[in-house]
Amino acid sequence: MKIDILTLFPNMFDGFKTESIIKRAIEKGKVEINIIDIRNYTPYKNNQVDDYQFGGGGGMIMMCEPVFNAVESIKTDDSHVIIMSPRGKTYNQSKAKELTSYKHLIIICGHYEGFDERIYSLADECISIGNFILTGGELPSMMISDSVIRLLDGVITDTSLEYESFNDNLLDYPVYTKPREFRGMEVPEVLVSGDHKKINEYRESERIRITKEYRSDLLDN
Repeated sequence: MKIDILTLFPNMFDGFKTESIIKRAIEKGKVEINIIDIRNYTPYKNNQVDDYQFGGGGGMIMMCEPVFNAVESIKTDDSHVIIMSPRGKTYNQSKAKELTSYKHLIIICGHYEGFDERIYSLADECISIGNFILTGGELPSMMISDSVIRLLDGVITDTSLEYESFNDNLLDYPVYTKPREFRGMEVPEVLVSGDHKKINEYRESERIRITKEYRSDLLDN
C-alpha cells in the first residue's frame, strides 16, 4: 500500500514514520508513506497557501489551487482521496478494514479556518475522527494511517488481530502477565490452568461483560 499525506506541516510526521510498528512496516515493504508539503505546489509568492475568505469572517482559508496541484501531481487510477473534515462520517474499525482494500490512499490535512469549498470536489470521501475540533488534520491522518497499516497482511500477527476491540462489536478481553499476584490482585486461575477450551470460553464471556460495562452502545449494533 502507498499512503500520501498532504500537509502544511510535514515535520509533524517525523516521529510517526520512524518508530514502532509503522517503522517496521515501512522497512518490510508493506507500506510506503510520503509526506507532501502543500506549500511546494503553490503558484503564489512567499509560498502562500491561505487567504481571507470572501464575504468576510474570521480566520484564514486554505486556497484551492495549491491543493489541486498537489493532488493532481500524484493521483492515479488506483488513488482514493480522503479529506479530514468535521463533515465526514465518524471513523471506526470497519472503515479501517475497508481502507485496506485500496492500493493508494491520498489524505488531505486541513488547517486554519478550513478549506476553500472547491477542494472538496477532489475527495472520494470525507472522514471525521469525532465531534471535536483540532488545529489541523495531521494528527487524525496519523491515526487513520496507523489503524490501516496494522491491518495489512504481515504487519502484525493474525492472532494479535483476532480478538481485538470492536471485532464483532465487542471490546477486547482482559489480559495479564507476571507477577501472578500483585497487591492482592490475582490472575484468574483459568488463565493458568492450561485448559484452552475453558480459557477461550472465559475470554469470550469477559468480552461481553466488559462491553456491557464500558461501551453498552456497541451491543445495540
